[in-house]
Amino acid sequence: MDTKRIVITGGPGSGKTALINFLEKKGYQVMHEISRDVILEAQKEGIEQLFLENPILFSEKLLNGRLKQFQDGESCKKPILFYDRGMPDVTAYMDFVKTEYSDIFSKTCFENKYDAIFVLPPWEDIYHQDNERYESFDQAKEIFQFLKNGYEKFGYTINEVPLGSIPERVAFILNKLKL
Repeated sequence: MDTKRIVITGGPGSGKTALINFLEKKGYQVMHEISRDVILEAQKEGIEQLFLENPILFSEKLLNGRLKQFQDGESCKKPILFYDRGMPDVTAYMDFVKTEYSDIFSKTCFENKYDAIFVLPPWEDIYHQDNERYESFDQAKEIFQFLKNGYEKFGYTINEVPLGSIPERVAFILNKLKL
């Protein structure tokens, strides 16, 4: 069986993790976001904001982690696998902060393709900052545009998920996927 790989992405504080957790509770296979793990690992080593201090190292760690998730998806026995962010998120964030990066980032994104991309728009009512989410809401809106452009750069069609309750958003995604 070929598993369909579906990315749910969006700027910070757009509801991705809540949506992924809901899908998991409904019995769907998911791959959770790894950036907080990378951030917390760096903080244990005394680096408060690895992305700001060394964006290439942070991005390499993220790309490698997301590539591993993609490769781990090969063994998925379910018809659909949801990812909380995908590899093109890495280049989109580097584009957002105007960081140059090697061709290996783009090459990895082109060579490992997902089947569908769902982008959650910024949602001010649910947005909040914390130790790992340092961006302002205005920056979250900018990141949303960079994510859309970033995925389109790799040939993806973007499905923008409307604001609404978690069940409404999941219904939108599943309807688009014809599930």
